[in-house]
Amino acid sequence: MEKVKSNDSLILYIQNLFHDSADLIVREVSWKNEIAIVCFYNTMTDSADVNRQIEILRQRSIDDFPKWEGTATSSVGAFSVSQLIESVTHGFVAIFFPSTNMLMTITIPSFEVRATDEPNNELVIRGSHEGFVESIDKNISLIRKHLPIPDLVVKDLRIGRDTNTKVTYVYIESIADKEIIEIVKSRLENIDTPKVYSIGQIEDYLEDNVWSPFPQLLTTERPDRVVANILEGKVAVFMDQSPAALLGPVNFFAFYQTPDDFNGRVFVGSFFRILRLLSFLIAIFLPSFYIAVVGFHSEILPYELGVKVKTAIQFIPYRPIIEALIVELFIEVIREATIRLPAPIGPTIGIVGGLVIGDAIVNAGLVSNLMVVIVAMTAISSFVVPSVEMNTTIRLIRFPFMLAATFFGFLGIAIGTLILLIHMMNRSSFNQPYLSPIVPFEPSRFKEVFFRTPYYKNGPQQKTFTFRAGKRKDGEGT
Repeated sequence: MEKVKSNDSLILYIQNLFHDSADLIVREVSWKNEIAIVCFYNTMTDSADVNRQIEILRQRSIDDFPKWEGTATSSVGAFSVSQLIESVTHGFVAIFFPSTNMLMTITIPSFEVRATDEPNNELVIRGSHEGFVESIDKNISLIRKHLPIPDLVVKDLRIGRDTNTKVTYVYIESIADKEIIEIVKSRLENIDTPKVYSIGQIEDYLEDNVWSPFPQLLTTERPDRVVANILEGKVAVFMDQSPAALLGPVNFFAFYQTPDDFNGRVFVGSFFRILRLLSFLIAIFLPSFYIAVVGFHSEILPYELGVKVKTAIQFIPYRPIIEALIVELFIEVIREATIRLPAPIGPTIGIVGGLVIGDAIVNAGLVSNLMVVIVAMTAISSFVVPSVEMNTTIRLIRFPFMLAATFFGFLGIAIGTLILLIHMMNRSSFNQPYLSPIVPFEPSRFKEVFFRTPYYKNGPQQKTFTFRAGKRKDGEGT
């Protein structure tokens, strides 16, 4: 009777540990010559699977198997409250044996996972149409399916004192730079925060300079893109409950490459890669160029074109910078509304926005037809980039260039360009130069920036970065 009271008290103690949650199951079960206590969340584990596993282990114990408690899904250790909490909260089944102070954990979680459909923001024409999901184990399995090699290394750690979030980094031992692996490991282990619930938080800790507008890690939800990058020596970082992977080190030009470049023919892939890089220049400089020409340098226009420009803007009541800001802000508001609204309503907002910007705002005399054309070309060029992060950066950068052109014309654009180049040359990704292979110049890899070379001409595997001199030590200022 005393033993029963002791077990009853233990059950109450365990229930109090988990604040008597409604989905918590704490039960006594008979186990050979003793009583065991089973604890798990029925919302994270299938009860029928729990019963089957317990029956298998109990039968192994009755048959006196030498190591009856150790199977492919179970393990044992000394009981501790922290281990009990960690096991149950991560979807495991915990079995406590009070007489021997032993804790057995059974790994049979049953989380709902969506299908590995292609991510909507990284569509391709040819190639794999799989995408990552919110299960880190499922994501790693997709990588291993593409790379069935023993050199593929997976390392786990827990981050966040309250959330205890699982973070995994993946690399190929024979290809990845040991220095890069140590940097990734060190920065992840040095994350000291109570809550980690977003891959963006991990990115802030991993980036060399979080205040730069340029992303220093490539974010993707495509397994084939991760595989291609880790085969170049990069490291991929995953977080549980997030479908995105972070890849580094990367350079600026990596954000303008897509799987279609390598799935299509050589000339096609090279042409569209060059087109994307040209779109970067158009998206940043076209509005500022127009403002500088109208405000300071109209004499560079051919006579016929100059007449059309003057005719278009003569009845506009304010300067071109105000025109540009009005249309740009309209486009940004429409874009944000389209993203946030439900899918059936999103296209309607696009149509309304097109009518407002394309017709009504011009007829009202607020902006000129030419400004609408300029801003539309700029918006389309900014959306060509395959990376959402770089797309956002480009949209933000063009505003300072517009202001510089308003006050100083072409001189302002030139100064802004110089500042932008200096900033990019001083950026790095895991201590590797951001503008590589342009700065520092590496002739052997220069052609890879603009052209997709044929596969049959590939030589030995190139390291992602070979530059060594002048790198800052990890943790020093940016």
